[in-house]
Amino acid sequence: MKKTFLLLLISTSIFAQNVDTLTVFSNSMQKNIKNIIIVPDSFQGQNKNFPVLYLLHGATGDFTNWITKVPQIKTYANQYQMIIVCPDGDPFSWYFDSPVDKKYRYETYISKELISEIDKKYPTIKSKNGRAITGLSMGGHGAFYLAFKHQDLFGSVGSMSGGMNYIPLAHKENYELTKRLGDYDLHPKNWKNNTIINMTDLVVDKDLKIYFDCGIDDFLFNSNKELHKKMLEQNIPHDYTERPGGHSWDYWSNSLKYHMVFFNTYFESKD
Repeated sequence: MKKTFLLLLISTSIFAQNVDTLTVFSNSMQKNIKNIIIVPDSFQGQNKNFPVLYLLHGATGDFTNWITKVPQIKTYANQYQMIIVCPDGDPFSWYFDSPVDKKYRYETYISKELISEIDKKYPTIKSKNGRAITGLSMGGHGAFYLAFKHQDLFGSVGSMSGGMNYIPLAHKENYELTKRLGDYDLHPKNWKNNTIINMTDLVVDKDLKIYFDCGIDDFLFNSNKELHKKMLEQNIPHDYTERPGGHSWDYWSNSLKYHMVFFNTYFESKD
């Protein structure tokens, strides 16, 4: 299938003039994927390159979640002078390349196809010093997964209420994990090798800047606390926050404020 790329400017009551929808053809999955791109108001006419934050949605969600649920991200793009990219990760992709279903190759899509297109179409800082990634729930796990495995692409990573250890869900029909990883009893390595709690060795003695948080009333709180404890034991530098709240947009809207400050501090340190 021939590659096609469609850049549309959406102007509705939800979207401002500095919000694009970029449709990228994924060669690895042979389909078009939509992404929201938010650029600073100063984007036009500026002879400068901007850092980029990749912002991932959670399970059951899509690429429009962040802009509709937290419209303040348009203000954040201006305030921190960065481009914000909200990819579509399918309701249940988990942002990795499925070892059992070749139609799901979202690690390849984001790390190779999407970043390449963003860097072609926008004035970006084309190095890890100008890229960060974060997300909520499934997207929090996805952000850590992508940054841990592609430290040549991302210099900083965050997670909000991330599903950091999904092995406890192995015998439950939740979040389509069995479809992405196979039956746990038949393919235990798929589960063990692709969940963040078992991937921390990848960032020991590395320079990746890490921040994650979770609400104390969140059903994923224990897995985040477990990850924090393991990273302390391995002497992996990171920032970790617990605060009141559950698995909700009220929590994530508030959490994103702190992530923006963290990533802005990282980008400024690389100027």
